[in-house]
Amino acid sequence: MTPTDMFNANLGHFDVDPGVIHHFSDGLYAKQMHLPKGYMAGMHAHNYSHLSILGKGKVIVRTDNDEKTYTAPACINMQAEILHSIEALEDAVWFCIHATEETDVNKVDEVLIHKGV
Repeated sequence: MTPTDMFNANLGHFDVDPGVIHHFSDGLYAKQMHLPKGYMAGMHAHNYSHLSILGKGKVIVRTDNDEKTYTAPACINMQAEILHSIEALEDAVWFCIHATEETDVNKVDEVLIHKGV
C-alpha cells in the first residue's frame, strides 16, 4: 500500500497522540513529536520543502516512490508536495523544521500542510 493509499484510507483517523511540542524562533517553526515504536505518523505532504531531524530512534520514511531507513541522529530533506509517512522502528523523537512567520499553533498546519493530495 502506498502512502497515497494509506492517506486516503486513514484520513481523519489518529490512534496515538504524538505529544506534539511547538517551538518558535524568528521566522522558524519546529514541530517536535514523540513517536512510539510501531507508530506511523503522516500520510501528508507539505507546501514547501523543509528539513526534518530525527533526534532519537530509528524510522522508515516512505513516499509513493521510495522507502529509506534512518537512525538518529539524522537530518532529512523533505520535498514539497511529496506525500510521505514516518514509521517508528524504535521509540523516536522527530522534528519538522519550517520557515514561516506563523506563530499560532492553531493555524500553523493550515499554512504548511499541502491540501492537494
